[in-house]
Amino acid sequence: MDGGARAARGGWSRRRFVGAVAGVAAMVAVPAPARPGPEPGSGPGSRSGPGSATGQVPGETAAPEAAGTGKPAGGGSGPRPLYLGTYTSIEGGGAGIGLAVYDPVTGAVTGRGTLTGVVDPSYLAVHPNGRTLYVVDERPDGGVTAVRLADRKVLGTRATGGAGPCHLSVHPGGRWLLSADYQSGSVAVHPIDGSGALGERTDLVTHSSPPPGPGQQGPHAHQFVTAPDGRHVLAVDLGTDTVYTYRLDTVTGRLTETSQAHTRPGAGPRHLTFHPGGRYAYLADEVDDTVTVCAYDPPTGRLTIGRPQSTGSGAGTNHPAQILVTADGRFAYLANRGDNSLARYAVEAGGSRLRLLDTVPVAGDFPRQIAFSPDGGLLFAANQRSSTVSVFHVDRVSGALRLAGEPFASPVAVCALPL
Repeated sequence: MDGGARAARGGWSRRRFVGAVAGVAAMVAVPAPARPGPEPGSGPGSRSGPGSATGQVPGETAAPEAAGTGKPAGGGSGPRPLYLGTYTSIEGGGAGIGLAVYDPVTGAVTGRGTLTGVVDPSYLAVHPNGRTLYVVDERPDGGVTAVRLADRKVLGTRATGGAGPCHLSVHPGGRWLLSADYQSGSVAVHPIDGSGALGERTDLVTHSSPPPGPGQQGPHAHQFVTAPDGRHVLAVDLGTDTVYTYRLDTVTGRLTETSQAHTRPGAGPRHLTFHPGGRYAYLADEVDDTVTVCAYDPPTGRLTIGRPQSTGSGAGTNHPAQILVTADGRFAYLANRGDNSLARYAVEAGGSRLRLLDTVPVAGDFPRQIAFSPDGGLLFAANQRSSTVSVFHVDRVSGALRLAGEPFASPVAVCALPL
């Protein structure tokens, strides 16, 4: 699995090592037929890293951009930026953040070189104003790095205070960066200044209660995100089978825990995404290969986890990675690693129910992360073991996925961020 207990091989966490090991819907243009789903069902500080001053882009450069936006000059349907995360410290990995552009109509991806100066940039996020890219440095001495997109300048790195950061997100107000440290089971907050650069860490919380779940040796924070209400931030911890809700003080950057939601023992929750209505969320459970519908109470931030549901995976080992919901709230998609498929769900009853429609092959091996293009017309899947990024057209009516040509080669692709 890509989570679970820590393992030592050259200082890798288990999530890195295992991921690197090889190993009723509309018809879609993919190499194998879709698999039908089950019958309808319901669910209820500061440091400088290498190259941190300038960050060079060897070889090709990315497509011209409108100054300060991180978007292509001229707008319209021209090529748009695509940033790719990888590991730099493993065999076959990348040399930094992959730079590419994609055609928003055809989905075709073209490489544009590499941004060096960031080590093990395994997860990426962009500031709401589109001007700054934030990257985890997934190392034992974990860090988070800011990159100015207008000129690709690395603005500097700040220590998270934990080990193995694997996820980050920007608070909607644009003033705070939230990050999750997998190996140490901790979450951190950093301020963002007007230039997009990061300040000294304002808080660090290590999950100590409840005790680790079955098969786990400690907490493993896997995600840290803001709820749609903006008042609460939620940390998903695979090691403790818990989703923690905090209130973020937007003046001081300090966290106050307000509640905990517990999955069934051994579920290994990995990734949470909210329905646009703000009252429900969907949780991908990595260890027991399930997905659950959760009720969310905005006034209190309390999450209530429903019963487990199928991921649509067939026989064999499967570890769901990430779940997404369309902007209109009608469909959800789940990346299945092992089964190497994307599951499509109908979202029903105002968001309170998921109904599995089908799965389609991802055209790659071990889809670690998925993301929509800003307009929702394309879905990108970063396939870690095959070192590829698959792109799919998303049917606006049915939600069906159609592969947009051959996958794009990218070394140890673990994150794709289309802008």
